[in-house]
Amino acid sequence: MAKAIRFDQPGGPEVMRSETVEVGEPGRGEVRVRHHAVGLNFADTYFRSGLYPAALPAGMGVEAAGVVEAVGPGVIGFQEGDRVTYTGSPLGAYSTERVMSAAPLIKLPDDIGFETAAAMTMRGLTCAYLLRRIAPLAPGDTVLLHAAAGGVGLIFTQWASLLGIDVIGTVSSDEKAAVARAHGCAHTIVYTREDVATRVRELTGGHGVPVVYDSIGATTFHQSLNSLRRRGLLVCFGTASGAVPPIDAMQLAIKGSLFVTRPALADYIADDTERAALAGELFGHVSAGRIKIQINQRYALDDAVQAHRDLEAGRSIGSSVFSL
Repeated sequence: MAKAIRFDQPGGPEVMRSETVEVGEPGRGEVRVRHHAVGLNFADTYFRSGLYPAALPAGMGVEAAGVVEAVGPGVIGFQEGDRVTYTGSPLGAYSTERVMSAAPLIKLPDDIGFETAAAMTMRGLTCAYLLRRIAPLAPGDTVLLHAAAGGVGLIFTQWASLLGIDVIGTVSSDEKAAVARAHGCAHTIVYTREDVATRVRELTGGHGVPVVYDSIGATTFHQSLNSLRRRGLLVCFGTASGAVPPIDAMQLAIKGSLFVTRPALADYIADDTERAALAGELFGHVSAGRIKIQINQRYALDDAVQAHRDLEAGRSIGSSVFSL
């Protein structure tokens, strides 16, 4: 028997509940994984709230790290005892053990711990495609990143520094600004007291930045557009404050022939070869100590409700995990 966090209807954190579930044996193409740590991501709140559709009742969570305990027929490349991590699988990662498809699994190097893996697989692969696939960036470029002190933000700024890219990061407080700068952020903007677009123009000699990475959505969309230079690109990769407003194509022309994209991690790790390449680069940086994963919040699985409340209230810095 395993413990799992599940929900029957969309809503606030209180709709989640802890259950004891029968796991069973893996079928064709499946494995049974015992989790040692589970990732807590803002995207989890989208499924719980109903922003992202889910067939209910459902489990919660899409990221975890652990050990393969059983392998079903037809599985190639994995065996009992393998250390693995994953993200992007069907909901159900908030559990001590589960049966799942082997397709999303990534073998975990021995020198990366389970908590580190659970804290970085989704966030790190997100940073990998944002920096290595979305737009051509060169050393000396300056970009704007919202939520620079979050789990994605702290990985992104370190990786960008390795590439010679300067990051202007937005944060909500001086405490978070200090954390972002300590992880490689070249400049910080405390958006609670500074106008983001105005400050970006000041920092870039009036030109704006070539790319804005925006995981916030509704409340930052217009500031993001106004921070771009001519023919700049707005990358909307999250909606923490709600969905972006309808896009007026003529405004994109008026503001400088701007581009907007709304990418999803799933489309950058669907191909096994590309997923392996992105994961290999991420794991290499972490193993070598070039990128450090900061875990500042650890929860028991039974504390999922409080974990979501903390996440949505902006009380988190860096990554959060459930320790099992």
